[in-house]
Amino acid sequence: MQNLLLKENIHIRYSDTECNGHLKPFSLLNFFQDMAAESAERLGFGYSAIYPQHLLWVLLKYRIEFVKYPVNVHQLTIQTQPRGYNRMFAYRNFEVYADGELCGRASSVWALVHADTMDIAHVGEVLKDNENMIKFIPGETDLKFAKIPLLTQADYEETFKVRYNDIDINMHANNGNYIVWALEPLPYEWKHEKELKNIDIVFKKEIKCGETLTCRVQKLDAHNTVHALVNAQTQEDLCLIKCEWV
Repeated sequence: MQNLLLKENIHIRYSDTECNGHLKPFSLLNFFQDMAAESAERLGFGYSAIYPQHLLWVLLKYRIEFVKYPVNVHQLTIQTQPRGYNRMFAYRNFEVYADGELCGRASSVWALVHADTMDIAHVGEVLKDNENMIKFIPGETDLKFAKIPLLTQADYEETFKVRYNDIDINMHANNGNYIVWALEPLPYEWKHEKELKNIDIVFKKEIKCGETLTCRVQKLDAHNTVHALVNAQTQEDLCLIKCEWV
């Protein structure tokens, strides 16, 4: 078995930073996705191993907790490792450090799907011969996924069209775009003055280039918002997000 831990120092570019010095959540999610892809590739269950079998990895859930949200940072150290699999799903954790101090952690859930039907494949069967894909045993470092409440009203709403630039190698919108669409309807002052404390994300369905989605946001109180992204044509849920702010 190889070393499961992947660690990288990431230079934070000007384009990764918001006008208030905060790291863009979009950039952070892309860092996570890129490192997950690299880690899986190194360990023998990445894109080059599964695509010939007409399989794809899709992200289902995130729980992200911040000790201190990255603000005015020029470099982050991010480490990730697979936590293993059960019959249907695979799990992966992340840790984020700034100036040698832990500033955030994340847990994620992934599924293998058949590329033609998007039906879920059995991870344990597909990867049974890969010694680096171990059985999942819950541990103390695994974050607890919170239940995201349904919206009872829409305090803010905005509609977006999926651009060619938004789609990824799987031919649907890259998961990082969902946080951009989710936060955009919030007032400028809210985003400029507050920092993210915790984020829960559930990805429910893909959306493709040229399609339209609507984001509805409910402000639960002074520190919590819920975001529902739906396909504007079918009204199917695409993604549900809950954010806690300080």
